[in-house]
Amino acid sequence: MSKKINILIVDDHQIFLEGICALLESIPELNIVDTALNGKIVPQLISQHEIDIVVTDINMPEMDGIELSKLLKDKYPKIKTLILSTHNDSAMISKCIKNNVDGYLLKNAEKKELLKALKTIYDGEKYFAEEVKTEFMNQTFYQKKDRYNTIQLSRREKEVLKYITLEYTTQEISDKLFISQNTVNTHRKNLLSKLNSKNTAGLVKYAMENRLLDEED
Repeated sequence: MSKKINILIVDDHQIFLEGICALLESIPELNIVDTALNGKIVPQLISQHEIDIVVTDINMPEMDGIELSKLLKDKYPKIKTLILSTHNDSAMISKCIKNNVDGYLLKNAEKKELLKALKTIYDGEKYFAEEVKTEFMNQTFYQKKDRYNTIQLSRREKEVLKYITLEYTTQEISDKLFISQNTVNTHRKNLLSKLNSKNTAGLVKYAMENRLLDEED
């Protein structure tokens, strides 16, 4: 990587802030441009620095991490956001997804994964820790429905959608369900149409937000 990734770190716990700075400063690919103890000061810091990614906690005074992410997406869409939190519950993760965060990592993550997350986000992709995805999927797939689902999907469509959401490739879905890749692609197109989604990312987001894959009663 020729250009260093410029990072702004936001966390209201001074000791953790100093610790994460020390960790990231030891990585040659990264440049810590500044830190903040709350989200409210971030716009001022953005005006003073070139920032690629804001790494932020969720629970903070004055402006929390989700509010901060929403502000960044509205006013500074080129800046990416990585949530670094102790929370691993589906409601919080869902709220972050709805506010279009670029990544979600737990604070017990290892240095190697943190660097991987930052590089993935910098390259324009989303990054959610495996344990975060697992917790969210468990709630999405297995929690009983508490509201009526107006979109009717066939059993096969639900199976295909489940594996798409779990990031299986077309070939892997084909092998898993014993159907051809053309059939998988046909189901994918039908799902895009039914769920009014422009692409696979929109399809996955819609499925998560609307809990379409919850276990049937």
